[in-house]
Amino acid sequence: MKDYWKEPETKKINKKRIGIIIITIIIISAIISLGITYTKNEEFREWADTKILQKEVNQDKLVSIELVEDENPEVFAFNQYIGVLSKNEFKIYGSTAKQEASLSLEISNPLFHTNGRNLAIAEENGQKIYFIQNQSIIWEDSVEGNISQIYTSQNGYTAVAIVDATTKTIITVYNDKGESIFKIFLSTTRVSDISISDDNKYLALAEVDTSGVVIESKIEVFSIEKAQVDVNNDSKIATYPIEDNELITNIQYQNKDKLICMSKDKIIAFSLEGNKDELYNNKNTKTVFQAIELNDNIVALEEVAANLFTADTKVTMINTENKNLINYTVNSVTKELYTSGNIIALNLGTEIEFINTGGWLVKRYKAEQEITNIVLSGNVAGIIYRDKIEIVNL
Repeated sequence: MKDYWKEPETKKINKKRIGIIIITIIIISAIISLGITYTKNEEFREWADTKILQKEVNQDKLVSIELVEDENPEVFAFNQYIGVLSKNEFKIYGSTAKQEASLSLEISNPLFHTNGRNLAIAEENGQKIYFIQNQSIIWEDSVEGNISQIYTSQNGYTAVAIVDATTKTIITVYNDKGESIFKIFLSTTRVSDISISDDNKYLALAEVDTSGVVIESKIEVFSIEKAQVDVNNDSKIATYPIEDNELITNIQYQNKDKLICMSKDKIIAFSLEGNKDELYNNKNTKTVFQAIELNDNIVALEEVAANLFTADTKVTMINTENKNLINYTVNSVTKELYTSGNIIALNLGTEIEFINTGGWLVKRYKAEQEITNIVLSGNVAGIIYRDKIEIVNL
């Protein structure tokens, strides 16, 4: 018979488990507190970036690539590599400054465009084209006429602008295998910029017409798929006229089919249907630089007075999809702007601040002399001096 009067057993407290829970709560609370302080407190963030996160690097403390000054090398950054072109030899270096490949290129005065792991190089006012992927030449070609521009998409389609004696400009488009898939002939306009959508569906041309009394600018969009099958060369699917005599200097596809267009005073976006959206207007600001060659973002740099004798740089980043705006302030005047992927590089003279499109410092490079030349990709930067290239890994 069960003893109902028996005292119930007292449960033992697991002190070890409680201790682990308490420690875990303390750690999580500390992380949250540090995160909030890092976000809100500028002085703490500067201290943490420098002392804890080691985001500050100095000249002569990094790995470097040696240069021969008399050879006048041309330097490129693409993907995770630094490329050095000299005397028809293209040497490719990794992020540790170790040479990883050497390619023979018949190029002396290069035009280049890079997108992700792709690098397209052409001879300016010449005939030779090379398409490089990582460390290999995927294809090459020679054209008739003189090359004036080159562009490659993220998925390897390449457009080349060629000027010849009879037609003002010919745009030749290659697929990722190096096959010439169609051409566009322009007789009354010249091309100021080219862009191909990431899905390789659309080719956009920024064109300038100088034949009339007033210089006019327009954007023409072509269907790449239609251009390959239409024998009448009727592949144009949209024309975006530019008002107020604005001259478009740069165009860039973002978000697949959203075309971002930049002029001296404005940055605007066109949808495939032709809807126009003004993203930035600098007419009432002291904007010194702006750029659209970023992933789903644009950036504008405005000089603002700090006091009577000094000025700061206000960096404004705008997401082209949701129009979210992020500001970042540098306590100095920016001398040059470089962009690639999600990285923005600000040359401040003897310093470079690398920030991302989220508004956070990625790296700060400090030099003992004036910095005059930088190459940048989304993963690596090269600081070019007379006798060497210092590599900053991002």
